[in-house]
Amino acid sequence: MSAAKRQESAQELLTKPDGHTQHAEAGEDQPREDQLDEDQLDEDQPGEDQLDEDQPEDPEEKSTAKQAEIDQVEPRKPARRILEQEISEGLGEIERPLPGLFLSGLSAGMDVGFSLLLMAVTLSQFGGVIAEPFVNLMVANMYAIGFIFVIIGRSELFTEHTTLAVLPVLNGRASITGLIRLWSVIYVANLTGVAIFAALITVIAPALGVVNVEAFGTIAEHVTAHAWWVILLSGVLAGWMMGLLSWLVTAGRDTISQIVLVWLVTTAIGFSGLHHSIVGSAEVLAGLFAGQGITLGDFAHFLLWATVGNAVGGVFFVALIKYSHVLYSATDQEDVSLEKTQRGK
Repeated sequence: MSAAKRQESAQELLTKPDGHTQHAEAGEDQPREDQLDEDQLDEDQPGEDQLDEDQPEDPEEKSTAKQAEIDQVEPRKPARRILEQEISEGLGEIERPLPGLFLSGLSAGMDVGFSLLLMAVTLSQFGGVIAEPFVNLMVANMYAIGFIFVIIGRSELFTEHTTLAVLPVLNGRASITGLIRLWSVIYVANLTGVAIFAALITVIAPALGVVNVEAFGTIAEHVTAHAWWVILLSGVLAGWMMGLLSWLVTAGRDTISQIVLVWLVTTAIGFSGLHHSIVGSAEVLAGLFAGQGITLGDFAHFLLWATVGNAVGGVFFVALIKYSHVLYSATDQEDVSLEKTQRGK
């Protein structure tokens, strides 16, 4: 019986039917039979807290709790659990209001621009001073910094959502219309952000003396000086790797491991010279704004094929394949005990 019930029963025992309080006299120490009956009935009936405990748990809550327990115990997250978390996150972004989505995409576009700044600074300071392969490796490491800012900072990048936002559609929880809405808003916001950052950095960085203007032209030329099919296929690989990055970050258990994963994957993209539509836009626009011989035609040529490639790589090579292989995998793994095996022998 709950404390409130017990208190009410005590008050009832001390009160006469006519509302007057009984006096504790020697002859009135024994409770009446009707009071005993009421008290016994009250004790026989379970309290509210007992009713709550007796009720069966919600199966969904029980499943979630079990999954959380598994996530803590297992050395690696099960693939099915990663997929569930990816679908949940993607669905949340699809259903997000437009203003919040645009601002998050704008922030991502500006934040990822720091990759461009650090690449230009590294190229300006070390180019011609140390061997070119080492310079390229250092520049690739700087390429990763902006991605760490964006992904760990939870801003929305178009190339991440070529995989993440597709999964709820494959699962039937979101529509193609919602996916296109998300892609369109984030894509425009990302490009707006990188354009703002590129315009700012081409003015301030040379004025600070940390970047030679020619560095912007060198970086932009490495992005644009390719045939359309090269940019397209390079974009496919970059989109593929960005989709894998989204999957791996979800598989990570803590911030440090997620930072390492972002750094490894995006450094590989930068060192391989693969075409990323958003960071590449910052690089090409910086060359354009700095007057390094880059034209709007060069920018359009790059942006079209890199965007198509990124989308194909993320949607097909990660979203479709990962979703399919997890969907057809076993839901439960058999628990194996070496002790039981030895006893069986």
